[in-house]
Amino acid sequence: MPELTPESRIYTAALIVIGDEILSGRTHDKNIAQVATWLQVQGIRLKEVRVVADETPAIVEAVNALRTRHDYLFTTGGIGPTHDDITVDAIAEALGVAVVIHPEAREILSAYYESRGGGLTEARLRMARVPEGASLIPNRYTGAPGIKWGNIHIMAGVPSITSGMLEALTGTLEGGAPLLSETIGCWVGESEVAALLGQTEKDHPGSQIGSYPFWRDGRTGANFVVRAVEPELLAACVAALVAGLAAAGKEAVPGGI
Repeated sequence: MPELTPESRIYTAALIVIGDEILSGRTHDKNIAQVATWLQVQGIRLKEVRVVADETPAIVEAVNALRTRHDYLFTTGGIGPTHDDITVDAIAEALGVAVVIHPEAREILSAYYESRGGGLTEARLRMARVPEGASLIPNRYTGAPGIKWGNIHIMAGVPSITSGMLEALTGTLEGGAPLLSETIGCWVGESEVAALLGQTEKDHPGSQIGSYPFWRDGRTGANFVVRAVEPELLAACVAALVAGLAAAGKEAVPGGI
């Protein structure tokens, strides 16, 4: 068996979305999609997502279950200035470390709020609390930094702030080859070509074919997303799928329908 190189090894990540507002339906999560998209560019595959309430036992259980199963763990939500922002405390409990005030985070917050009035209040100082031994993830929007502890990345729940923290992390994580994809559309019921999809994927190890049906203007169709890490494998699998559809009398539409 060939030795795995950094390029050929598959790096994986999990995401924990923390917040009662997500589970109640009051807030629609946007972070799963943007974290997953960002990870693909870094050569890391998002394999699991859990949505948990603002409850310490739930967060502790999820962190300890996922941080050892994957190369990276990300969390969003629960690191603000209010009493129900308990993510830092819960993750510190999961890690068995104390919660401390990070001196650099304190300086950043002090400077940020000095120019905005009110100074560094006790509530605002909560955003400088980290699990002992943590480093910071820059936040260019509000000053309050994200937190990195080992392979855990603790980020804000507000999507625009999460996006900024991901930008700050770009290029800093070890990953493999980015996952490439190409979409083929076809006016066909996916059940009609299920065997073709399965056989084509089987004939091209290392490729994946996702099938996404739709119904439009009284017609049934499907988009097939082919994924692979190697351009040559991706092209070969796409070509085989297009040929298979043609042999079945179905026209493939590059880019999808």
